[in-house]
Amino acid sequence: MSVRGHLVAFFKCTVLLSLRMLILVPTGLPVRSQGDSQADNTVMDNITVRQGETVFLRCAQGDVVTHTAWLNRSSILYAGEDKWSVDQRVSLVTLNQEEFTIKIENVDMTDEGQYVCAVQTSSRPRTTSVHILVQVPPKIINLSRNIIVNEGANVTLMCQASGKPEPSISWKLISSSGDLASDDEYLEIPSITRQRAGRYECTAVNDIDTDVQTVDITVNYPPTVSEGRDVGVTLGQRGVLECEADAVPEADFEWYKDDRRIFSGFDGVEILNSGSLSKLSFYNVSDGDYGNYTCIAINSIGSSNTSFLLFVVIEPTSSTLLQGPRAVQDGNGGATGIHAHSWLLFIALLPFLLRF
Repeated sequence: MSVRGHLVAFFKCTVLLSLRMLILVPTGLPVRSQGDSQADNTVMDNITVRQGETVFLRCAQGDVVTHTAWLNRSSILYAGEDKWSVDQRVSLVTLNQEEFTIKIENVDMTDEGQYVCAVQTSSRPRTTSVHILVQVPPKIINLSRNIIVNEGANVTLMCQASGKPEPSISWKLISSSGDLASDDEYLEIPSITRQRAGRYECTAVNDIDTDVQTVDITVNYPPTVSEGRDVGVTLGQRGVLECEADAVPEADFEWYKDDRRIFSGFDGVEILNSGSLSKLSFYNVSDGDYGNYTCIAINSIGSSNTSFLLFVVIEPTSSTLLQGPRAVQDGNGGATGIHAHSWLLFIALLPFLLRF
């Protein structure tokens, strides 16, 4: 170190020692009014400021002030107009016979603590101390990730937040019912069901602000297939069998006729799967298409099935339409009706025939 550097360091040490003796307290101890007859020690009300804001520290002066300084704990911020702090956020606002004011911009938690304005007059030293309290909005710092579980598993969600005052934590399931909630960092869900799947919201609140984040829970469960509906189709017409399954993850579908699996594009049929619905379409139903069909829905958790019957519907003919709804449909077709009319006619004419 050069000679000049030694002199500067010696000067700063001398000034710091003088200021410590001026405020009559050991290093690092808070200033409190001692009732000392040789010094006036004033404690001002606490200053509460939010993180990120600017705080102004004001100190009254006087006509006979010879030296003045602002200190933070044991560090000198300003000695008169000379800035000792290397912090760019600290700057001088006013220094005159009435007041000595500095400001600290973008206040953070590290700025919290006691500040002392030391004033030396021609008669006695005088100090004014003030305590800065920094309020910090809540911030969620530790949150469970999105999870995928099987139905019946035990689930625990965690949400932790920082802030000052200390934030309160709450959980809720975002749904129409909204019947699941907790006022704790941890949300316990034993034996989770598919109805408990969805988006969960963690809220951290204090007097300053609110922070909200969400977690998604996906609950896997095996397929449940809706009961099959039998379908009647006229020969040569188009027919469709529909199979619907509720499952997470979405189910894959397989179609069978008796014990033979059916593939799309073969034997004049097409299989179209869309989400939870599968359709087996016949574009030109033949005699061989009639019969029993089985739809099987499968996912990684399990499977389920249902059965269908594709049956024939006989299309009305022109002769049946002419006979009307009372026509007798038997093995002789319309002949039975003709014979009955002939017999009635014979009985009606019999008395006339007997006269001859």
